[in-house]
Amino acid sequence: MARYRDAKCRLCRREGMKLFLKGARCFTDKCAIERRNYPPPFGVQLREKQKAKRIYGVLESQFRKYFQWAEREKGVTGENLLRLLELRLDNVVHRLGFAASRRESRQMVAHGHFAVNGRKASVPSMLMKVGDTVQLRSTSKMAARVDDNVNAGRGQVPQWLEIDPNERRGVVRSLPLREDIQIPVTEQLIVELYSK
Repeated sequence: MARYRDAKCRLCRREGMKLFLKGARCFTDKCAIERRNYPPPFGVQLREKQKAKRIYGVLESQFRKYFQWAEREKGVTGENLLRLLELRLDNVVHRLGFAASRRESRQMVAHGHFAVNGRKASVPSMLMKVGDTVQLRSTSKMAARVDDNVNAGRGQVPQWLEIDPNERRGVVRSLPLREDIQIPVTEQLIVELYSK
């Protein structure tokens, strides 16, 4: 499995905004955007695509597959793409507040700390469906870390998710709508880029 292994703060600078890839560091003065906020100029459509890829931690080939799936679905392609990215298991764990960043949630999932509908899940790219339940496994040693993240209050859980913090469990109540997805990406530019 391929991953981006270079400096994460460089990605934020390249996009010209905080992508919150480093968890707690992004809230301090050590953040690269706080120190050097001058990204190099680049193509607008490509920048939007790269920004979306980096926020969700997806590489090019996988992102292209999500776009092809989004094209086949009914509705607006750009919104379908963001919906697919939001429904990834690692993103759902992050949105529920169980992890400080998507990278941390990806690692937690990959190490088998979560169960989906009562069965151990270790694939971060697994797509969730309405009614699916995500819960920290009882045998996991990450309970204290998850509790810290939930109580940190980094942001509220979106409306399409429901959380039970005492049970360390979350449920996908509905599909996310575009207004529920609070990421600074103009998805129409991504569609235009792939439609060339």
